[in-house]
Amino acid sequence: MRVGIALGGGGVRGLAHILMLQVLDDLNIRPAVISGTSMGAIVGALYASGMSAREIREIIERRLILKNDTWRDVIEKREDLLKWVSAFKPDFSGCGLINAEGILNSLISEIKVDSFEGLAIPLLVVATDYWSAEEIVFDQGSLLPAIQASMAVPGVFPPVSAQGRILVDGGVVNLVPYDLLTSRADFIIAVNVSRVRAASTPEFPNALESVLGTFDIMQTTMLTDKLKRLKPDIYVWPHIRNVRMLDFGKIEEVFAQSVPAAEELKQGLLKGLQKADST
Repeated sequence: MRVGIALGGGGVRGLAHILMLQVLDDLNIRPAVISGTSMGAIVGALYASGMSAREIREIIERRLILKNDTWRDVIEKREDLLKWVSAFKPDFSGCGLINAEGILNSLISEIKVDSFEGLAIPLLVVATDYWSAEEIVFDQGSLLPAIQASMAVPGVFPPVSAQGRILVDGGVVNLVPYDLLTSRADFIIAVNVSRVRAASTPEFPNALESVLGTFDIMQTTMLTDKLKRLKPDIYVWPHIRNVRMLDFGKIEEVFAQSVPAAEELKQGLLKGLQKADST
């Protein structure tokens, strides 16, 4: 049975994908294909390059001061911590608010290949053509420009010029690209890490949060409509609360809040495998 997994966009919440991939590793399931948007494309590329989910998590945690870290742990991590902090230096070019290249280089530097052809698992990366509004799917050629384009959130990261196009975040047109896997896999998993919205005391968002929140509403509406027309075999939505797209100081919370969804995925896969074995 060919298993395909689609990893959606959602900023820092996208690191929840690591726990979902850990479930596959624990069950000795190797995906036949991966598709990803934005942070899902980054995590997908790390995994498709041949790294295990545990190794990817270790890379992330080397760049964090964890609650249980001692001073010795912090000192040992100092070089990685400095790289992570420098990745978030402001971009004053006028194109975006954050230096996307710095963040990408901090994570992508761990990938030992630079092209789609060098990946151990086929990967599809989604971006959006700003002018034509077309979905652009990368699956060959240079890896870095494709990922950089996929995560170019409008108003946050600068657009990317590639293949003669001006590209922005793939989530504009396809937040969780599981539909791209229908001809490539027999069993499809879709992981949505979009924001969980809940009624609360009304408060005015600041300018950046207003842009990101509106972007999130648009993406969620489009995904809801797609789910009515086409359903994956397993749909997982980790309910990560009170973590905004750029809350990189809350990575530990993302991991902790994603545990129930990882267990849900595990049980769904066990049932799916049992069903496949009985047919």
